Amino acid sequence: MIASQLFDLSGDVALVTGASGGLGARFAAVLAANGAKVALVARRRGALDAQVEAIRARGGEALAVEADVTDRAALARAFDAAQEAFGVVTILVNNAGIAPAARLTDETPESWTRVMALNLDAALFASQELAARLATPGRPGAIVNIASILGFGVQKGVGAYATSKAALLQLTKALALELAPKRIRVNALCPGYIATDINRDWLASPAGQAMLPAIPMRRFGEDSDLDGPLLLLASRAGGFMTGSALVADGGQLAPL
Repeated sequence: MIASQLFDLSGDVALVTGASGGLGARFAAVLAANGAKVALVARRRGALDAQVEAIRARGGEALAVEADVTDRAALARAFDAAQEAFGVVTILVNNAGIAPAARLTDETPESWTRVMALNLDAALFASQELAARLATPGRPGAIVNIASILGFGVQKGVGAYATSKAALLQLTKALALELAPKRIRVNALCPGYIATDINRDWLASPAGQAMLPAIPMRRFGEDSDLDGPLLLLASRAGGFMTGSALVADGGQLAPL
């Protein structure tokens, strides 16, 4: 099969959380460019609308859904909206997440709970929604959990985030085992340091540049570096992959 057919998502409906900017917006655009109809979910409606307009301008089909994914009822309504507009969701990208800077010894119960709710719990709840809705038509599906290389090794100041991503990797494996008989694949994409509008200035600062020697490729990633890995996990190209953690980090984990 030629590559364009392997990665063709025509007929699929994707839902991407945390899609109002950064990597989530890129993921939604890539899925739409390869044929999927995409529901972009986040809390910032204005930013969502701008991303949807950009996708439509390039000929894609997209829908903005304002929702807090830590609210299970709101999440269910987001799936309802996507299904009403495009059909049953077959691809889920659990991208929503936060990484507040704090030492664990200073972590407050409220901050810890918020990180786990958004980075971990929401991924489970969204995956449950997908699995339940695909059960009736019996269609295959794909879940891509956006984890991190910090799920494998921690750094100071982001202990809660690293813990949530390590747990997300285990959740990915557990869901993969349970959902494989239902033809739903579950994999994790684990980026290294990727430059986005949110962190680009910091990565260009002396503190950010000091991290480069730890990356064998001697550069930070660009959001486009994740296009191929995302499509592999979301499309038929990765049809025999489930329970995998796909790392894209310029070789940063290789020495560990």
